[in-house]
Amino acid sequence: MKRAGNLYESIAARENLRLAFCKAARGKHDRQEVIQFREALEDNLAKLQQQLVRQKPDIGHYHFFQVRDPKPRSICAASFPERVLHHAVMNICEPVLDRYAIHDSYACRKGKGSVRALERARWFTRKNNWYLKLDIRRYFDSIDQETVIRLLCRRFKDKPLLHLFEDLLATYHTEPGKGLPIGNLISQHLANFYLGHFDHWIKETLRVRCYLRYMDDFILFAENRLQLRQHLISLRAFLDTQLRLQPKDNVQLNRCRHGVPFLGFRVYPSRLKLGVRSKKRFRVKFRQYEQKFLAGQWTEKELIRHMEPLFGFSFIASSHGFRKHVIQRYGVLS
Repeated sequence: MKRAGNLYESIAARENLRLAFCKAARGKHDRQEVIQFREALEDNLAKLQQQLVRQKPDIGHYHFFQVRDPKPRSICAASFPERVLHHAVMNICEPVLDRYAIHDSYACRKGKGSVRALERARWFTRKNNWYLKLDIRRYFDSIDQETVIRLLCRRFKDKPLLHLFEDLLATYHTEPGKGLPIGNLISQHLANFYLGHFDHWIKETLRVRCYLRYMDDFILFAENRLQLRQHLISLRAFLDTQLRLQPKDNVQLNRCRHGVPFLGFRVYPSRLKLGVRSKKRFRVKFRQYEQKFLAGQWTEKELIRHMEPLFGFSFIASSHGFRKHVIQRYGVLS
């Protein structure tokens, strides 16, 4: 693939920065940092533009906090001007990264996403008898920054752009030369791109026909168990030597008819079911939301706003009976 060039000027263009502001502010217009930036919008955009022209962006101002949804994560939120910068970079670079991605990579891609990934996984279970599922141990924390830049050099030839990526990576590390901050737009795209090298190896060297990945969760399908066991040996070696990554110990090798655990669901050839953890999460959040409404902390409108995505997630699966049971047992508005 020919390397993309002459992109840096487009990133620094005022029209691109204004679009980046609109994307970064979407759904957050009432936040103080957004209000302050918008009050002097043209001055702030000009300041950001000059930083890019001088190749000296003001970056690395992070706010750290913990979430547990469903497992504990340390979130690294960049300052609002940095988030505008992230969107400005990805407005221009995302199409290049997307062209490199294989068809069955589903995270951080327009028109893809988790629903498409689940549909594809279900289709693969109908065509194969066995699956091999893995994910990466401490994925974002384990990404090798030098390897990221080396892979980016194969896709981009703008030296200022590559220096900008280097500067962004240098603002964060879990240990010297390791890690991407969870919670930043560029981190999500670079993390997805990083395993794109693995995707191409799976498809072009191992010649695995039925394979898909959603960020660091990936599944290989085959007609027999032995073939997947052989692939497992090869891919462990590739991840270690080429990307310096280690799969988790809980490798899953089983028949497709028993269901494939994927993205909070269990995927069967004929249906999708909610996973055990997803059911637990649904119950806990449902009760929390109802209690906040009963305590007067939320209005009915706020309750509905939170309930809609919770129910929306469950609608993907065959879960009518489960939802009915939860509502009958814990609901106060039913």
